[in-house]
Amino acid sequence: MKAIALLSGGLDSTLAVKLVLEQGIDVVAVNYVTPFCQCSRKGCRHEAKKAADDFGIKLKAFNISGDFLEVVKNPKHGYGRNLNPCIDCRIMMHRKAKEYMEETGASFLITGEVLGQRPMSQHRKALELIERESGVEGLVLRPLSAKLFAPTIPETTGVVDRERLLDFNGRSRKPQIALAEKLGVNDYPCPAGGCLLTDAGFARRMRDLMEHGELSVEEIPLLKVGRHFRLSPSAKLVVGRDEGENERLLSLAGEGDICFDPLEVMGPIGIGRGFFDQEHLSLGSQVIARYCSDHEDGTLEIGHRIWPDEKATSMTSRSMAEAQLQEFRI
Repeated sequence: MKAIALLSGGLDSTLAVKLVLEQGIDVVAVNYVTPFCQCSRKGCRHEAKKAADDFGIKLKAFNISGDFLEVVKNPKHGYGRNLNPCIDCRIMMHRKAKEYMEETGASFLITGEVLGQRPMSQHRKALELIERESGVEGLVLRPLSAKLFAPTIPETTGVVDRERLLDFNGRSRKPQIALAEKLGVNDYPCPAGGCLLTDAGFARRMRDLMEHGELSVEEIPLLKVGRHFRLSPSAKLVVGRDEGENERLLSLAGEGDICFDPLEVMGPIGIGRGFFDQEHLSLGSQVIARYCSDHEDGTLEIGHRIWPDEKATSMTSRSMAEAQLQEFRI
């Protein structure tokens, strides 16, 4: 008997797989790659592979960035507190897992969901809705909370021993951490994982791109770096906070972007994207000057060039006033 496990590599999904493997069931793991994971520095795919390797099971990774972005733009079941379409996200993932289950001849799905853990997608009605709309009713085994649900098909047919499953409930992580110690699961990235779409600052930046018709998979890496400013409906500026972010911004610069760079003092790199005329170059230079090291007369020479050309021009700029800066800040 074979099962497909949705494995992020976080604590819950890792424990769920471990519990099913201990019943002698063949498990194949799937991992979904999106631009929004923040479970660890290296990402969910790395953590999932590490967990799969530790268990000696196969891992199939699916890059669903494009499909997921369409869900973010127009979720049927709405957003959570910020820009997180959790229910629609889970429906999409379950549908894709069902397709892979049918392709591989597996009989049911495994998830690390815990009843009551996440307010939008892990209460009873939401979980029932997700199963129904993804076409997997009765086929989703949640080993950590199984005893709080009606028996699934693999339980009623005797494939899975229900008595060896658990009844975890709520948002406390203590039961999972204790179970991990008992089962010898010691190296997990973080107890709860995370999605950037639940972060208020990141969500604001995403909404800004959506409102201006600029959202694409290629734009998302830039949202994770620096301070963001909307200078006009067609011009945006991103400013580095430190040397590491300056280097990251330069690595993300695309052809035709405007690179801002203070010429006389230490300061941030800025990447301008969109339509930059003389007015926008002036505004961008003032923002850069605002974050530069102290200077005596309040003016600085700010260079700017069209990426990746080396030839630069410059203008003398004063630091932008704080009130105006906040008007532009996203």
